[in-house]
Amino acid sequence: MYMTVKEAAAKWGISDRRIRVLCSEGKIPGAYQEGRGWKIPIDAEKPVDGRFKSKDSILSQINRKKVELDGRRPLTEGELERFNEEFTVEYTYNSNAIEGNTLTLRETDLVLRGLTIAQKPLKDHMEAVGHKEAFDYVRELVKEKAPLTESIIKQIHYLVLADKKDDRGVYRRVPVRIMGAHHEPVQPYLIEPKMEQLLQDYAASEEHIVTKLARFHIEFEGIHPFIDGNGRTGRLLVNLELMKAGYPPIDIKFTDRVMYYNAFDAYHVKHDLSAMEGLLAGYINARLDAYLKILHE
Repeated sequence: MYMTVKEAAAKWGISDRRIRVLCSEGKIPGAYQEGRGWKIPIDAEKPVDGRFKSKDSILSQINRKKVELDGRRPLTEGELERFNEEFTVEYTYNSNAIEGNTLTLRETDLVLRGLTIAQKPLKDHMEAVGHKEAFDYVRELVKEKAPLTESIIKQIHYLVLADKKDDRGVYRRVPVRIMGAHHEPVQPYLIEPKMEQLLQDYAASEEHIVTKLARFHIEFEGIHPFIDGNGRTGRLLVNLELMKAGYPPIDIKFTDRVMYYNAFDAYHVKHDLSAMEGLLAGYINARLDAYLKILHE
């Protein structure tokens, strides 16, 4: 069952225009465009306002909600299944779309069910399946509380890069440039020592997990250890560490990609980590809200 933009606006007490913006930004799960209008699930919740007054404010909210979530553990298999049901498809769609995959959300769902989409490249199909398999592996690692190592990173990458068998799970051997980025990845001979240092610094950090992961993610993508698949692998690593720490996984939306790219540039050009911190914190906060709402039902 679906409702129109006008019906959603009346239900949530916000303008039609704001509803359309939220739909186009992917902030209303399950909403899709039909012609010039939008179809919104009848049971969709009003999106949480992601704008916060300060870093301390949102981190304190995250801390409080995490304590509340911890108080509801252990979650049952049914509860976990409900959380993961739609997330895997949406996460696979968004993470791949950021990197240029042309499958729509619906097509991604169909591919993960074993169907083939006519007129879409085999590469796009393989990327969808590979990402899901990598996320399944991440969930197994979470159960084992496995410490983050180069070996694990290479294994995740091996699953992600399903369409390039010779480059799977191995560090690149050639220099690369990222088009439009304000940063040049390290030379191949520096990848291994830089990765070792990154993992040491991450393990030793006592910063809040949001700050810690924002820094790790930017530094990992800056090293750009693989010839391809760095973005997808990096976002899977963020979720691996979030889930090990007891947080829900997050799904950086394709519609937020410009904000996401700008967060990297802010760090490399101005040494400003706050943009990536704010982006991750907003997603984590919203996911905690979603978890707690389901648990309160």
